[in-house]
Amino acid sequence: MTAITERAPRLIRRPISFRRRAWRFALLTVGWILLVVGLVGSILPGHIGLPLLMVGLIIVLRTSRPARRLFIGLQRRHPRFFFPIRRLLRRKPEVLPVAWQQVLRTERFLLPRRWRPARRLRRLLFVRRRASI
Repeated sequence: MTAITERAPRLIRRPISFRRRAWRFALLTVGWILLVVGLVGSILPGHIGLPLLMVGLIIVLRTSRPARRLFIGLQRRHPRFFFPIRRLLRRKPEVLPVAWQQVLRTERFLLPRRWRPARRLRRLLFVRRRASI
């Protein structure tokens, strides 16, 4: 045979034990439950839903390969939407910058330019900080 037609040898995998499969299924179930509760909680007043949503997403993405592939595909198709989520999923998440960016995006989406208080507040604070330095 030539080198082009040869196939790479397949690695022999050990079968996954029942205990490991059960643990993975339990983690996936807990992750999906946290995702659903976090989604409902993020819609309701009081922002307890977002941390639950992030913890559930972390558990599901670490446990399930198909969920990871789906998340990566969605991230590539809609990078502006998934970039803040990726920033929150890092080991040391940048919570305050992500929250501020989302406030500005929401403000830009909902309010006309002359009614945007967060933008004016940021400029006011930035000018004061720059003047004191």
